[in-house]
This record gives sequence, C-alpha cells and structure tokens, in this order.
Amino acid sequence: MLTSGFGAAAAAVIASTLFAGGAVAQTTVDPIVIKGSKFFYKTNGTQFFMRGVAYQQDYTGGGSMGTGNSSTTQYSDPLADKSACSRDIPYMTRLSTNTIRVYALDPTANHDACMNALAAAGIYVVADLSEPLQSINRDAPEWNEALYTRYTAVVDAMAGYSNTLGFFAGNEVSNAPNNTDASAFVKAAVRDTKAYIKQKNYRTIGVGYATNDDADIRVNMADYFNCGDAASSIDFWGYNIYSWCGDSSFHDSGYDVRTKEFSTYSVPVFFAEYGCNQVQPRPFTEVGALFGSEMTGVWSGGIVYMYFQEANNYGLVSVSGNTVSTLTDFDNLSSQLAKVTPTGVNSASYSPTNSAAACPTGSDWAAKSSPLPPTPNAELCSCMYQTLSCVPAPSVSDTEYGHFFGVVCGTGDGSQCDGIAHNATTGDFGAYGMCSAKEQLGFALNAYYNAQSGSNQASACNFGGSATTQAATSASGSCSSLVAEAGTAGTGVVTSQPTGTGAASGGSSGGASGSAGAASSSAGAFSISAPGSSSGMWQAGSLVVVAMVSGMGMILL
Repeated sequence: MLTSGFGAAAAAVIASTLFAGGAVAQTTVDPIVIKGSKFFYKTNGTQFFMRGVAYQQDYTGGGSMGTGNSSTTQYSDPLADKSACSRDIPYMTRLSTNTIRVYALDPTANHDACMNALAAAGIYVVADLSEPLQSINRDAPEWNEALYTRYTAVVDAMAGYSNTLGFFAGNEVSNAPNNTDASAFVKAAVRDTKAYIKQKNYRTIGVGYATNDDADIRVNMADYFNCGDAASSIDFWGYNIYSWCGDSSFHDSGYDVRTKEFSTYSVPVFFAEYGCNQVQPRPFTEVGALFGSEMTGVWSGGIVYMYFQEANNYGLVSVSGNTVSTLTDFDNLSSQLAKVTPTGVNSASYSPTNSAAACPTGSDWAAKSSPLPPTPNAELCSCMYQTLSCVPAPSVSDTEYGHFFGVVCGTGDGSQCDGIAHNATTGDFGAYGMCSAKEQLGFALNAYYNAQSGSNQASACNFGGSATTQAATSASGSCSSLVAEAGTAGTGVVTSQPTGTGAASGGSSGGASGSAGAASSSAGAFSISAPGSSSGMWQAGSLVVVAMVSGMGMILL
C-alpha cells in the first residue's frame, strides 16, 4: 500500500521529472482488464480495486472555456493542465489514489504530461465521453453524427495511454421513469464506441455507464444496460450513490440491498461517485464497508466525489493558484483508507459464473430492448443530402428547425418523416434519424416534395420561403449502395459502418484525423452533480511502472 511518505516525496519527484524539459516520454503501466465481474492487472492477474477521486474543477462551465473548436464549450480539461496535475498528484498519492474520474476532456488538447505523470504515480483514468454541450439530452434524446464525432475523438485522444481504464458513455441521463427511453440512445453509444475501439485496433478498453441512485428505475436501468448481446451491453457499471451519510451502517445505508442486487451482475460494478456530505466534515466510515469482506466480492471499489472544494462543499482540498490546503475531509478519508486492505482473487483462479440480465419490460420502462438506434454514419447522411431536390433555405437558422419539423411532419399523412424517426419506445428508427437536424429536415422536405405532382409540386418546396430547390446529384459509387440500403422511404437498415470521424489527438496517443467541430447536441442531460487484491495489495503491490525518462529507469511501487 502506498504511504503518505510516497505521496509527498516520490510522486513529486516523478511529476517534476516528467514535466521538465520539452518532449514528454511515454510512461506505461500494466493495463487493467476485465474478466467476468472483476477488474485485474493484465500481467499478473491481481484483482484491482478502485480507490478513486473525481477530478475536475468548474466542470459545469461558466467561467472556463475549453480549447476545442467550439467557442461556446464551457469546461476546463483537467488533463491538459500539466501544472495543475503536477500540483495535485502528490496529494492524490497521499490518499493512495489509483483512479481518477474526469467528466469532460478536450480531444484536441495534449494530455501526455498529465497522463504520464499519473501513470508514474500508478493512477488510472476513467473518462466520460461527453461534454456539457455535446451529450445525450434526456428530454429530447438522440445519438447522432455530432455526438459520434465527439465520442470517437475522445477515444482517439485517450486510447494510446496504458492508464486509460475505461470510458463512460453517459452519466445520469435517464433519471426518472418518464425519461427511460433516453437509455436506448446511450446504449447505442456504448455499442458504437466499443465497435470503434475494435475497428481502430486499439487495445481493449471498457465502455460503461454511470447511473444515479433512483429507487424507481435503478434495477431496470442496471438490467437494461447489461442485457442482450455483449457487443451492445456495457463493460462495467458505475453507481453514483450517496446513501451512507455520517456514521451510518451497511444495513441502514442500503448498501446491503444494493450488494445483493448486484451479486449476480455479469460485469464489474463500482461506485462512480460516493461521499454524502449531509454530515460535515465527512467521516467516510463507508470506506470500511466498501473495501471490507461484505462488499469486495461484488464491488470493485469506488470514486470519492470530489477533489476540489467548490460551492457544493464536497471537496477534499482547497486550491488557490499553486497552493493546496487539505481539508478535514481529506484527513478523514486518508485515515479510513489506511485501515482497509481489500482481499481479492487472482484472475487465473477465477471462473465467472454470472450471466447477463434479462431485459426489462412493462409500463415502468420506456426503452425497447431491440432494435437500438442506428449507428451514426456521416457518409450516408452526406450522400443522401446531395440527392435531394428540396432542402431547407439558407435563411433558416438552427433555432427554427424545431418548429419547422412540426410543420413538415404534420403535413399530409406524415409518412415523409418515417425515414428520420427515432422513437425508442416503439423501436421505430429511420435510417436517417441519426443525421444532423439540417439533413433530417432536408430528407423530410424532399419526401413531401416528391409526393406532390403537377402544379402542387411546383409550390411544395416553399413553406413560406423556408425551403428551396437545389440541383440534385445522383448517388454513385459507395454513396449509391449506402442510399440503396436506406431505401427511398429511409426505413431500410444500413449495415455499412462508418470508418470513424474522431478528431486528431493533441498527444502521443495518436488517432484518426478529422475535426470534432460538428454541430453540437443539446446538453440538457449533461449531469454531473452530487445529490440534494489479494494479500492486501492495492494498486501497486504488484504494479510495475516503466518510466522511460532519463534517470528514472524502472520503478516498482
């Protein structure tokens, strides 16, 4: 187990060495792999338990602007700030941290310095794929081109680092029975992100989901994301849970019930956020339970919310410039973590027996289990749009699209909008339901236009000046086959997959070239909020960190 002495000395040396000079050499750790419902170090098979901290300052935006292509992006990428990482990593190691969770990353930024410094300290990263202005909106859910571009860009930026543990495809998107249909779009995002990782020949990196602790939907949520074929289901499940407040107990907190519920779950489960602050300072007595014998057979540890002290009073430290002051919560957490030594199994002697859950059904669950929304395919959408004769006029702004859809789809029998349908409750998904709003509107306008004849057609592409004709281009080559799969009505199933639209990474991890500047999706569902190993070896008892930095050689933590 790492000690405070390590955190204050060795980690600081590692960080300062990594940040010195120009180019940053790559630092590697033993990747974390998944087998059954547990995490393991890949090389020696020691079970991995997360001792994590949420790490992102001012993540709700307002004052900090990202460095990405969108001028309205409101978040600050914590892994692109090497001075902050250098400042904070020694304090993380004092808590024996082996995992951090970050909620929004700029895929065009360089993350080498921070990721290498974290790796040198034996710290892994779980990264959310969305950001405040590009996330799946629970009130009007979509899985579209822009989001696919965003998600794959983050994968490209992070896949090359050996301490990238996994990705979250969503965080608390469905949070009540009346918006569970949104989960279908998140599950489609899980499916397509997993497929993209495989397509790009990256090492296997898990994709999961982080849920809130809502009594009305928590069982159905867990079952839905776990059910069905492995290619579409989550690789791990994160639980944002704040039911243990003050000096509670395994029983009074409901931890006993939650542990029983997940005892048969087929993938790893962990607390994606925990640390109720109804009692302050927080005593963190739940740590003993989470890493004790009653829970370690089911749970893989957890991530404390959070590192920075902000208005919500969940911080472990107070930061002012380059100065870090530890709070009582920090000391209490450190004390509790020092008392526990979770015991796990070795992967070689572990034979998983749990199987995937049955998909939920009934009136209290709105998302149909199959089919899921189609995979976003920018090439298909572009090919389709070029074949249209009637399209939105240039004068129509994005903010007017919502009303325009209502007018167009409410005209005639409405069949012109079948090709852009995305109804997760009925399972009706048009081939173009994942295209941009402009492309979807163009398809609907053109379908209505083509359904008219004679003098009616001449005036059908007008809509008070909101629509206009263009010179259509016949689909050819790959475009021809794509559009043919979609069909004239747009209701066919397109089996051709996109080749990837991720943005180029600013770091050494590489990735596909391109731009992440696609139109953003509504962010109404972007929610990052706290609620109103064997032999006692934790992260590093058997972890070898290979630091390819002059003078460091191989460090055994």
